[in-house]
Amino acid sequence: MKALTRTTASVKPAEVTKKWLLVDADGLVVGRAAAEIAKILRGKHKPSYTPHVDCGDNVIVINAKKVRFTGNKLKQHIYYRHTGYPGGLKEITAGKVLEGRFPERVLEKAVERMIPRGPLGRKQMRNLRIYAGADHPHASLNPETLDLAARNRKNKAAA
Repeated sequence: MKALTRTTASVKPAEVTKKWLLVDADGLVVGRAAAEIAKILRGKHKPSYTPHVDCGDNVIVINAKKVRFTGNKLKQHIYYRHTGYPGGLKEITAGKVLEGRFPERVLEKAVERMIPRGPLGRKQMRNLRIYAGADHPHASLNPETLDLAARNRKNKAAA
């Protein structure tokens, strides 16, 4: 019989197995979807989670322009950026970003702000691919479909 130990086994980077997951963001609330995607990117959904190793899965998000906000956040939520020049603070509302040229940036920024900053966080963000429409070039990887809407309903029912 194997003796019980008081140490937790850390997964080494070579031992990590990564899957490809496909998420359809049509009709999902931005923050709730971003929280689930960030958890998957970090690997916290796996029993072999190790904080200092990139053990998360690769995530492909489609229909990012069809995400929704609750309340009046389309008009009231403001994204700020700075040009680097004096007085160069620019702002844009979430609604204008979704109507603009790169609507997938809304979901990308939401996920990015839930991932830790630093080299590991940047590596984990490279495992995320977001597309505004329903088409994506990763069909040959046979990604598993992940239904975040059903997962959110199940979590609400349990609470």
